[in-house]
Amino acid sequence: MKTLVIGGDGYCGWATALHLSNKGYEVAILDSLARRHWDDKLGSQTLTPIASIQKRIQRWYELTGKKIELFIGDITNYDFLVKAFRKFEPESIVHFGEQRSAPYSMIDREHAVFTQVNNVVGTLNILYAMKEEFPDSHLVKLGTMGEYGTPNIDIEEGYIEIEHNGRKDILPYPKQPGSFYHLSKVHDSHNIHFACKVWGIRATDLNQGIVYGVLTEETGMDELLINRLDYDGVFGTALNRFCIQAAIGHPLTVYGSGGQTRALLDIRDTVRCMELAIANPAEAGKFRVFNQFTELFSINDLAHMVQKAGETIGLKVEVNNLENPRVELEEHYFNAKNTKLLDLGLQPHYLSDSLLDSLLNFATKYQNRVDLEQVLPKVSWRR
Repeated sequence: MKTLVIGGDGYCGWATALHLSNKGYEVAILDSLARRHWDDKLGSQTLTPIASIQKRIQRWYELTGKKIELFIGDITNYDFLVKAFRKFEPESIVHFGEQRSAPYSMIDREHAVFTQVNNVVGTLNILYAMKEEFPDSHLVKLGTMGEYGTPNIDIEEGYIEIEHNGRKDILPYPKQPGSFYHLSKVHDSHNIHFACKVWGIRATDLNQGIVYGVLTEETGMDELLINRLDYDGVFGTALNRFCIQAAIGHPLTVYGSGGQTRALLDIRDTVRCMELAIANPAEAGKFRVFNQFTELFSINDLAHMVQKAGETIGLKVEVNNLENPRVELEEHYFNAKNTKLLDLGLQPHYLSDSLLDSLLNFATKYQNRVDLEQVLPKVSWRR
């Protein structure tokens, strides 16, 4: 199957592109390379040294004999996008090509507007390109569990049965996003749902939890294939950030009381979930939603697990509770369903001491690349 990975130079996208190529898919990457530009603007860099996308793809070909085609451009440019579609003729479209940081979207008006335009317009362009050029292709879109917020009821997978005034209906699950980034994902979901209904296209929305880890079978094959590992206060996600802080002797930065519960999964499960969604496409006219995570942890749970794992390898790890820069509940009910990908055959990698040891050792190896100015959060939701 011909699969176009939009955003294939990023953290999840690069790992997915290599995984699908390794599994025999004919893969192309479409990327504006904006993620590298954002690092430059913020003055931060991924912990791991990342080669150019051209060198990464060339090294993959040298190691495996498998070619990955490359399209460099912006999906908000419809003419560019359609030309790329026509040249590659994708049967499935994996869409990671969005600004994915909540703090980035909350820096100021400019970053909020950019996030909304980049994400919502880019996705709308993809939907129109599918409608006009490849109506039988299947969109596999990366969503986020953050669309749901923290409701005081169980979180279903995309839809919920409601009874009101004696009548019943199955409706999209209510959304309570916590940032302008998460709001852009909600807008995407509504637009995709509408496009499937009126145009008969097919789409799967994968509402992903927080991803951790750096190595997959493919990214671990060579230093030039290594994946991103972000630790800064804007793009660094909780568990990866904690492991890097532990490696450099910096107290772990827990926001507020630390009782916030979140859904998590290993990067190896991210790529497998994408493969399962592609191999089992949605029906025409169907907007399908899967919750893509394997476990639930509080931020305190993660901090204490990293503290314990660090101590076993000789690291002294402190935990600091900082004033929360976000506006969110710090103690709440959280119970989310995640059965649909398991039913398709996902065999999860659960968070273990050995995985934490590996991540801590990886962080220690590259600790000289850490910029201490980037470790603490700088973006406040209230400003």
